Amino acid sequence: MISKRYYPPIVAGFVASVLSIIPEVKSLTCCLIVPAAAYLALYLFNRTMNDKSPLKLNRALSLGLTTGLVAAMFTTFFDLVITYLTHTNELVSGLPQSKEFINQLNIGPIMDESIKLMEEMISEIKQNGFSALYTVMITGSNLLVFSIFGMLGGLLGMAILNKKNKREL
Repeated sequence: MISKRYYPPIVAGFVASVLSIIPEVKSLTCCLIVPAAAYLALYLFNRTMNDKSPLKLNRALSLGLTTGLVAAMFTTFFDLVITYLTHTNELVSGLPQSKEFINQLNIGPIMDESIKLMEEMISEIKQNGFSALYTVMITGSNLLVFSIFGMLGGLLGMAILNKKNKREL
């Protein structure tokens, strides 16, 4: 059975992942939703443990990291399921703009290879609804970015909650 101290980051990470699949809100995921979820995890942790003592740095970082990792895994899962069902995603719809932008940079053969890889991923997604390379890329990207912003949200949440708890004492 999962200890009750793990429920807050799981709940907050799941909420963040659900919000992150909404198209208009998706762009705010890394810089706003995941840090807010980490704050929510800290707040719920304090409430669950009924603890008014100041949060310590390691607790804030670990809860923020856990929240970010949970959000990354659920977000990746939801994104892959939606991609599988619809056979399209933002990569498919954004390729023409990406090609135009990359061509304007005129970087050279490295970018030509990148475009070929993107076209292969898009072809697999359109045909099968799944691309192994896309899965690896999106998983790695989400894990890295969400864990960093989760820890930052944990630090920010620690500062806010400690200040709030200090006023209440």
